[in-house]
Amino acid sequence: MPQSAEKILDHAPLFREPEYRKMLAEKKLNFECPHPDEIVSDQRDFTQTWEYREKNLARKALVVNPAKACQPLGAVFAAAGFERTMSFVHGSQGCVAYYRSHLSRHFKEPAAAVSSSMTEDAAVFGGLKNMVDGLANTYQLYDPKMIAVSTTCMAEVIGDDLHSFIQNAKDEDSVPRDFDVPFAHTPAFVGSHVDGYDNMVKGILEHFWKGQERTQIEGTINIIPGFDGFCVGNNRELKRLLDVMGVSYTLIQDASDQFDTPSDGEYRMYDGGTKINEVKKALNAEATLSLQHHNTRKTLGYCEEVGQATASFHYPLGVQATDEFLMEVAAISGKEIPEAIRLER
Repeated sequence: MPQSAEKILDHAPLFREPEYRKMLAEKKLNFECPHPDEIVSDQRDFTQTWEYREKNLARKALVVNPAKACQPLGAVFAAAGFERTMSFVHGSQGCVAYYRSHLSRHFKEPAAAVSSSMTEDAAVFGGLKNMVDGLANTYQLYDPKMIAVSTTCMAEVIGDDLHSFIQNAKDEDSVPRDFDVPFAHTPAFVGSHVDGYDNMVKGILEHFWKGQERTQIEGTINIIPGFDGFCVGNNRELKRLLDVMGVSYTLIQDASDQFDTPSDGEYRMYDGGTKINEVKKALNAEATLSLQHHNTRKTLGYCEEVGQATASFHYPLGVQATDEFLMEVAAISGKEIPEAIRLER
């Protein structure tokens, strides 16, 4: 053998010993089913020919399997659109670092989120202790008005029950009993970021609306933008158009200010967002409109359950799509489209 108790080799010289060279060569021959060297050489030469180049340029279609963002990413983004709301992800710390990094790189703004920091012991025995301590730390350190809880793969695989965990945490005084802690189960191995966004928005609305009496106010509208990477500009333009029309509306999940804080030297962990009182009053709206249908399927279903009319679009991008959206708003609100918007069109 190349090494013994008296002769210890590091991995680099160890794998250069004859025994290991032979073992690796036999592994490739017996288990990797390689092509003969002649075929490999011929193919390498072919990739450098003009014929190969023309074949590549002649392709009419290309199938790409992009990296698919997972549900908790959508949940973290959704939570950022509500007033002084801290996103709390029940799962491993590394996952949450990814969501924060993803949003920060895109918006070029800090993205705040916390984790219950589940590790191997929590994966075996459950993450209740992590939830109890995590909610207490979040409430004390970051002074939020609301903590929105979502999950990662680890918590979902072992079956942690967010509803009971949050109640147990309140029983142990992690947060006050009347403090708002909406939640959504967002398993990362099912669906994508749009499903996580949908589940989180629905969870927040259900938290505030469930069991409340609804008194419809005619002509009022809720608008849900959806998972929009350009929300900073789009939401502000959307609000401008609705203000020009004089529409009574609530923009549910407005992250435009959160991801565009002023460069005045002051760090703002929270900025803007849909106010909690507005979310509560949104139950009384006549209708809820979604600008992205596939981002809000469950949310719109819940809005219909409470008695609201619903409509959805594939985002008002371009003249025709904007026409459809504004005409729907005008029909529900009873407001005429003003001359100023007609001139812009």
